[in-house]
Amino acid sequence: MQRLLIVDGMNLLFQMFYGMPSRIVNSKGRAIQGTLGFVGALLKIVRMVSPTHVVVLFDGECENARAEINPEYKANRPDFKGFDENDIPFSQLPDVYAALDYLGIRHAETVDCETDDVIASYAITLSGECKVIISSFDSDFFQLITESVSVLRYRGDKTVICDPSYIRAKLGIEPCQYADHKSLTGDSSDNIKGVDKVGAKTATDLLRQFGTLDGVLANAVQIKRPSVRESVIKNAERARMNYRLIKLTVSAPLPFSLDELEYILPECASTREVLTAIGAT
Repeated sequence: MQRLLIVDGMNLLFQMFYGMPSRIVNSKGRAIQGTLGFVGALLKIVRMVSPTHVVVLFDGECENARAEINPEYKANRPDFKGFDENDIPFSQLPDVYAALDYLGIRHAETVDCETDDVIASYAITLSGECKVIISSFDSDFFQLITESVSVLRYRGDKTVICDPSYIRAKLGIEPCQYADHKSLTGDSSDNIKGVDKVGAKTATDLLRQFGTLDGVLANAVQIKRPSVRESVIKNAERARMNYRLIKLTVSAPLPFSLDELEYILPECASTREVLTAIGAT
Protein backbone atom coordinates (compact mmCIF):
# COMPACT_ATOMS: atom_id res chain seq x y z
CA MET A 1 0.00 0.00 0.00
CA GLN A 2 1.13 3.58 -0.66
CA ARG A 3 2.55 5.45 2.33
CA LEU A 4 2.49 9.25 2.51
CA LEU A 5 4.94 10.92 4.90
CA ILE A 6 3.94 14.47 5.84
CA VAL A 7 6.62 16.40 7.71
CA ASP A 8 5.71 19.43 9.82
CA GLY A 9 8.75 21.36 8.61
CA MET A 10 8.85 24.26 11.05
CA ASN A 11 8.24 21.91 13.97
CA LEU A 12 11.21 19.76 12.95
CA LEU A 13 13.44 22.78 12.29
CA PHE A 14 12.72 24.28 15.72
CA GLN A 15 13.28 20.90 17.37
CA MET A 16 16.67 20.53 15.70
CA PHE A 17 17.75 24.19 16.04
CA TYR A 18 17.15 24.27 19.79
CA GLY A 19 17.98 20.62 20.37
CA MET A 20 21.60 20.83 19.25
CA PRO A 21 24.07 20.95 22.17
CA SER A 22 25.78 24.04 20.75
CA ARG A 23 25.78 26.47 17.87
CA ILE A 24 27.50 25.05 14.79
CA VAL A 25 28.94 27.28 12.06
CA ASN A 26 30.28 26.39 8.64
CA SER A 27 33.53 27.43 6.99
CA LYS A 28 32.00 30.82 6.15
CA GLY A 29 31.00 31.46 9.76
CA ARG A 30 27.28 30.93 9.05
CA ALA A 31 25.23 29.05 11.65
CA ILE A 32 24.01 25.71 10.29
CA GLN A 33 23.01 23.64 13.32
CA GLY A 34 19.32 23.76 12.43
CA THR A 35 19.97 22.72 8.83
CA LEU A 36 22.38 20.00 9.91
CA GLY A 37 19.90 18.57 12.41
CA PHE A 38 16.94 18.93 10.04
CA VAL A 39 18.60 17.08 7.15
CA GLY A 40 19.97 14.34 9.40
CA ALA A 41 16.62 13.81 11.12
CA LEU A 42 14.66 13.89 7.85
CA LEU A 43 16.88 11.25 6.26
CA LYS A 44 16.45 9.01 9.31
CA ILE A 45 12.67 9.52 9.32
CA VAL A 46 12.38 8.68 5.63
CA ARG A 47 14.45 5.52 6.07
CA MET A 48 12.45 4.61 9.15
CA VAL A 49 9.06 5.00 7.44
CA SER A 50 9.98 3.88 3.89
CA PRO A 51 7.31 6.11 2.32
CA THR A 52 6.24 6.01 -1.30
CA HIS A 53 5.32 9.72 -1.17
CA VAL A 54 6.76 12.65 0.85
CA VAL A 55 5.88 16.29 1.42
CA VAL A 56 7.33 18.84 3.87
CA LEU A 57 5.12 21.78 4.88
CA PHE A 58 6.09 25.07 6.52
CA ASP A 59 4.19 27.97 8.06
CA GLY A 60 4.42 31.06 5.86
CA GLU A 61 4.00 34.66 6.93
CA CYS A 62 0.24 35.16 6.97
CA GLU A 63 -2.52 36.34 9.29
CA ASN A 64 -3.69 33.67 11.72
CA ALA A 65 -7.45 33.25 11.40
CA ARG A 66 -7.60 31.53 14.81
CA ALA A 67 -6.41 34.77 16.43
CA GLU A 68 -9.67 36.32 15.24
CA ILE A 69 -11.54 33.71 17.28
CA ASN A 70 -9.37 34.37 20.32
CA PRO A 71 -6.67 37.11 20.33
CA GLU A 72 -4.86 35.17 23.08
CA TYR A 73 -4.21 32.24 20.72
CA LYS A 74 -0.42 31.68 20.53
CA ALA A 75 0.15 35.12 22.06
CA ASN A 76 2.73 33.49 24.30
CA ARG A 77 5.02 32.62 21.38
CA PRO A 78 8.36 34.51 21.30
CA ASP A 79 8.67 37.57 19.09
CA PHE A 80 11.91 37.15 17.15
CA LYS A 81 12.09 40.78 16.03
CA GLY A 82 15.36 42.31 17.15
CA PHE A 83 17.13 38.94 17.50
CA ASP A 84 20.41 38.38 15.72
CA GLU A 85 19.53 36.36 12.63
CA ASN A 86 22.02 33.66 13.61
CA ASP A 87 20.03 33.11 16.80
CA ILE A 88 16.70 32.28 15.17
CA PRO A 89 15.65 29.16 13.25
CA PHE A 90 14.13 31.11 10.34
CA SER A 91 17.58 32.27 9.21
CA GLN A 92 18.36 28.69 8.18
CA LEU A 93 15.23 28.16 6.08
CA PRO A 94 17.00 28.98 2.77
CA ASP A 95 19.49 26.17 3.38
CA VAL A 96 16.72 23.81 4.46
CA TYR A 97 14.75 24.56 1.28
CA ALA A 98 17.89 24.07 -0.81
CA ALA A 99 18.48 20.71 0.88
CA LEU A 100 14.92 19.59 0.13
CA ASP A 101 15.32 20.67 -3.49
CA TYR A 102 18.57 18.72 -3.74
CA LEU A 103 16.87 15.62 -2.33
CA GLY A 104 13.94 16.07 -4.71
CA ILE A 105 11.41 16.37 -1.88
CA ARG A 106 8.38 18.57 -2.51
CA HIS A 107 7.85 21.36 0.00
CA ALA A 108 5.58 24.39 0.40
CA GLU A 109 4.81 27.30 2.70
CA THR A 110 1.24 27.99 3.75
CA VAL A 111 -0.17 31.26 2.43
CA ASP A 112 -3.50 31.77 4.20
CA CYS A 113 -3.70 29.21 7.00
CA GLU A 114 -1.59 27.23 9.46
CA THR A 115 0.46 24.20 8.48
CA ASP A 116 -1.85 22.16 10.74
CA ASP A 117 -4.75 22.87 8.41
CA VAL A 118 -2.92 21.70 5.28
CA ILE A 119 -1.64 18.58 7.03
CA ALA A 120 -5.16 17.80 8.27
CA SER A 121 -6.57 18.27 4.77
CA TYR A 122 -3.99 15.85 3.37
CA ALA A 123 -4.56 13.27 6.12
CA ILE A 124 -8.36 13.32 5.96
CA THR A 125 -8.57 13.52 2.17
CA LEU A 126 -5.99 10.85 1.33
CA SER A 127 -6.26 8.36 4.21
CA GLY A 128 -8.66 6.29 2.14
CA GLU A 129 -6.06 5.92 -0.60
CA CYS A 130 -2.90 5.40 1.42
CA LYS A 131 -1.34 5.14 4.86
CA VAL A 132 -0.51 8.60 6.21
CA ILE A 133 2.34 9.25 8.67
CA ILE A 134 2.55 12.76 10.15
CA SER A 135 5.96 13.64 11.55
CA SER A 136 5.49 16.28 14.26
CA PHE A 137 5.56 16.90 18.01
CA ASP A 138 2.36 18.94 17.78
CA SER A 139 -0.17 16.94 19.79
CA ASP A 140 -3.08 18.52 17.89
CA PHE A 141 -2.48 15.89 15.23
CA PHE A 142 -3.53 13.16 17.67
CA GLN A 143 -7.15 13.93 16.72
CA LEU A 144 -6.39 12.79 13.14
CA ILE A 145 -5.16 9.34 14.16
CA THR A 146 -7.06 6.39 12.70
CA GLU A 147 -6.10 2.92 11.54
CA SER A 148 -4.76 4.66 8.40
CA VAL A 149 -3.21 7.77 10.00
CA SER A 150 -0.40 7.80 12.58
CA VAL A 151 1.80 10.45 14.16
CA LEU A 152 5.56 10.02 14.35
CA ARG A 153 7.35 11.83 17.18
CA TYR A 154 11.02 11.82 16.20
CA ARG A 155 13.53 11.28 19.01
CA GLY A 156 16.28 9.33 17.26
CA ASP A 157 16.38 5.81 18.68
CA LYS A 158 13.50 6.73 21.00
CA THR A 159 11.13 7.71 18.19
CA VAL A 160 7.50 6.84 18.89
CA ILE A 161 4.82 6.17 16.28
CA CYS A 162 1.44 7.02 17.78
CA ASP A 163 -1.58 4.99 16.65
CA PRO A 164 -5.06 4.53 18.17
CA SER A 165 -3.74 2.16 20.85
CA TYR A 166 -1.19 4.82 21.91
CA ILE A 167 -3.96 7.38 22.53
CA ARG A 168 -6.11 4.86 24.38
CA ALA A 169 -3.18 3.93 26.64
CA LYS A 170 -2.06 7.53 27.18
CA LEU A 171 -5.39 9.26 27.77
CA GLY A 172 -8.05 6.55 27.97
CA ILE A 173 -10.00 8.03 25.06
CA GLU A 174 -10.39 7.44 21.32
CA PRO A 175 -8.39 9.67 18.94
CA CYS A 176 -11.66 11.15 17.63
CA GLN A 177 -12.26 12.51 21.17
CA TYR A 178 -8.88 14.24 21.40
CA ALA A 179 -10.10 17.68 20.31
CA ASP A 180 -12.95 17.41 22.84
CA HIS A 181 -10.46 16.42 25.56
CA LYS A 182 -8.08 19.26 24.78
CA SER A 183 -10.94 21.76 24.64
CA LEU A 184 -11.64 20.91 28.27
CA THR A 185 -8.05 20.81 29.53
CA GLY A 186 -6.58 23.60 27.39
CA ASP A 187 -3.15 23.80 25.79
CA SER A 188 -0.44 25.94 27.38
CA SER A 189 1.80 25.73 24.30
CA ASP A 190 -0.89 27.52 22.24
CA ASN A 191 -1.99 29.75 25.13
CA ILE A 192 -5.42 28.10 25.26
CA LYS A 193 -6.92 28.22 28.74
CA GLY A 194 -8.93 25.16 29.71
CA VAL A 195 -11.94 24.74 31.96
CA ASP A 196 -11.04 25.32 35.61
CA LYS A 197 -11.12 22.17 37.77
CA VAL A 198 -10.85 19.91 34.71
CA GLY A 199 -7.53 18.12 34.34
CA ALA A 200 -6.65 15.28 32.00
CA LYS A 201 -8.17 12.52 34.15
CA THR A 202 -11.39 14.44 34.80
CA ALA A 203 -11.73 15.24 31.09
CA THR A 204 -11.32 11.55 30.28
CA ASP A 205 -13.96 10.59 32.84
CA LEU A 206 -16.39 13.17 31.44
CA LEU A 207 -15.89 12.00 27.86
CA ARG A 208 -16.30 8.37 28.86
CA GLN A 209 -19.61 9.30 30.45
CA PHE A 210 -20.95 11.75 27.88
CA GLY A 211 -19.02 10.91 24.68
CA THR A 212 -18.24 14.34 23.25
CA LEU A 213 -17.70 17.93 24.34
CA ASP A 214 -21.25 18.77 23.24
CA GLY A 215 -22.45 15.83 25.33
CA VAL A 216 -20.54 17.07 28.37
CA LEU A 217 -21.91 20.61 28.04
CA ALA A 218 -25.47 19.47 27.34
CA ASN A 219 -25.45 17.22 30.41
CA ALA A 220 -23.34 19.35 32.74
CA VAL A 221 -26.02 19.35 35.44
CA GLN A 222 -25.48 15.59 35.76
CA ILE A 223 -21.79 15.93 36.68
CA LYS A 224 -21.42 14.55 40.20
CA ARG A 225 -18.58 16.68 41.59
CA PRO A 226 -20.04 20.11 42.45
CA SER A 227 -16.86 22.07 41.74
CA VAL A 228 -16.43 20.46 38.31
CA ARG A 229 -20.14 20.80 37.50
CA GLU A 230 -20.14 24.51 38.33
CA SER A 231 -16.95 25.15 36.39
CA VAL A 232 -18.13 23.33 33.25
CA ILE A 233 -21.41 25.27 33.29
CA LYS A 234 -19.60 28.57 33.88
CA ASN A 235 -16.97 27.96 31.21
CA ALA A 236 -19.13 26.34 28.53
CA GLU A 237 -18.52 29.13 26.00
CA ARG A 238 -14.78 29.00 26.57
CA ALA A 239 -14.81 25.24 25.93
CA ARG A 240 -16.77 25.76 22.70
CA MET A 241 -14.32 28.45 21.59
CA ASN A 242 -11.41 26.16 22.40
CA TYR A 243 -12.94 23.47 20.20
CA ARG A 244 -13.10 25.90 17.29
CA LEU A 245 -9.41 26.65 17.80
CA ILE A 246 -8.31 23.03 18.15
CA LYS A 247 -10.52 21.03 15.78
CA LEU A 248 -8.84 20.19 12.46
CA THR A 249 -10.91 19.60 9.33
CA VAL A 250 -10.54 19.60 5.56
CA SER A 251 -10.28 23.38 5.29
CA ALA A 252 -7.20 24.06 3.16
CA PRO A 253 -6.32 23.36 -0.48
CA LEU A 254 -3.63 20.76 -1.12
CA PRO A 255 -0.49 22.31 -2.68
CA PHE A 256 0.41 19.04 -4.47
CA SER A 257 -1.53 16.04 -5.71
CA LEU A 258 -0.57 12.62 -4.37
CA ASP A 259 1.01 11.71 -7.71
CA GLU A 260 3.30 14.75 -7.48
CA LEU A 261 4.62 13.56 -4.12
CA GLU A 262 5.91 10.19 -5.27
CA TYR A 263 9.41 9.71 -3.88
CA ILE A 264 12.35 7.31 -3.70
CA LEU A 265 15.25 8.29 -1.46
CA PRO A 266 18.67 7.67 -3.04
CA GLU A 267 20.35 4.91 -1.05
CA CYS A 268 23.62 6.81 -0.77
CA ALA A 269 22.07 10.10 0.45
CA SER A 270 23.86 11.42 3.53
CA THR A 271 23.76 14.61 5.59
CA ARG A 272 27.32 15.52 4.60
CA GLU A 273 26.59 14.99 0.91
CA VAL A 274 23.52 17.20 1.06
CA LEU A 275 25.18 20.04 2.99
CA THR A 276 28.19 19.95 0.68
CA ALA A 277 25.97 20.04 -2.41
CA ILE A 278 24.08 23.14 -1.23
CA GLY A 279 27.25 24.95 -0.11
CA ALA A 280 26.43 24.86 3.58
CA THR A 281 29.65 23.19 4.80
